[in-house]
Amino acid sequence: MLPIFLDGTRELEAALGRLESRGDADFARVEPVVREIIAAVRAEGDAAVQRYNERFGRRAARLVVRDYPGAAALERLAPDARDALRLASARIRTFHERARGADSLQGLAGSSGGFEYEDGGVSLGVRVRPVSRAGVYAPGGKARYPSSVLMAAIPAQVAGVPEVLVATPLAGDERDDAIYAAAHLSSVSAIVDAGGAQAIAALAYGTETVPRVDKIVGPGNLYVACAKSLVFGAVDIDGIAGPSEILVMADDEADPRLVAADILSQAEHDEAAYPFLVCASDLMAQAVCREVEIQLATLPRAVIARAALANGAAFVAPSRDRMAAIADRLAPEHLALHVSDPRSMLSRVRRAGAVFVGPSTPEAMGDYVAGPSHVLPTGGAVRFGSPLGVYDFVARTSVIQYTPEALAHHGRAVCAFARLEGLEGHARAVEARLPPPTG
Repeated sequence: MLPIFLDGTRELEAALGRLESRGDADFARVEPVVREIIAAVRAEGDAAVQRYNERFGRRAARLVVRDYPGAAALERLAPDARDALRLASARIRTFHERARGADSLQGLAGSSGGFEYEDGGVSLGVRVRPVSRAGVYAPGGKARYPSSVLMAAIPAQVAGVPEVLVATPLAGDERDDAIYAAAHLSSVSAIVDAGGAQAIAALAYGTETVPRVDKIVGPGNLYVACAKSLVFGAVDIDGIAGPSEILVMADDEADPRLVAADILSQAEHDEAAYPFLVCASDLMAQAVCREVEIQLATLPRAVIARAALANGAAFVAPSRDRMAAIADRLAPEHLALHVSDPRSMLSRVRRAGAVFVGPSTPEAMGDYVAGPSHVLPTGGAVRFGSPLGVYDFVARTSVIQYTPEALAHHGRAVCAFARLEGLEGHARAVEARLPPPTG
């Protein structure tokens, strides 16, 4: 059952304060273990990865699989699953190809993106190039997520990344077909048969068989998220995508049955998920809680969902502005708007990873076939983070070229600036190219 907090009470403020810092508090519990795993992989390579694979799951026959049976696996799937994968991959690709064509990303996967202009003999611009190798993490513990392969690998491929590796713990049987099929549809180069912090460390630093990548993206459990934060700097990361979150905003016109269904759709991910409810009255909060109990009775993953509900909270606020303010403080990964005039409410909320507007837009549509990536910041990181996209797989290079005339025009100013900062060598490097002063 979600605990209910009424606006204006000390209990509500205390709960908000605790939940705002949920990401930091979670990492503190696992960081010592994650540091140990990363250090072992850096020192021992494949042997450490396999040792932790065995400890947390199963030892991989081959750590890196480049000849995975993707096309055959796709054909072995049930027709409805095969069609769903093809629909999702096509829609995800279409969305990210449109994103690639926006602004300075034009030209990716072909000619150079970016821009260039000339100003008084000075040519200035930005060159945009995809990273050389990207690593995608796809969870494979309590559930298998071919959707995460599509949602992370397709944007990388659309961006023009030459080599995309997917790290996921394989089952070694027919359960891998959905992963192989998604990798095939995403043009994945190879699969690394490893999960957890050891997979992140292998991608970040490389081993005898796992090539080092330039960027690691994708969701994962708390250990994966913590490992990504610790290897940042040795490699780039998309952000911290930890346990799943949803905030459902409901006014008194909302259908408690649909609100409860959206809450449970994320609570069933794992015991560490965060389901939130912000509603206009205590009556609605109670109605949703009753519906949650009814639906839990027949939910296959009810034990997991019930544990996640203990992490969340229901907040009762008296106005739309106050509801939006609470949502902004929680900065959720997913925000579902079950309110009248949801577009008006959308304009009030500033912080959310993905917004699902209106009762006919369940969050599950974004998880699978809508098109935008479902890899989103969690733990309040949407305050500064963004959904995964083609822009996450590129690096920018500034391009600067002066003609001799333009150098002469700006050179004396640069010399003065350099000497203002005590950098005589900078000034002399400019003066060596300037004509001697006349007179």
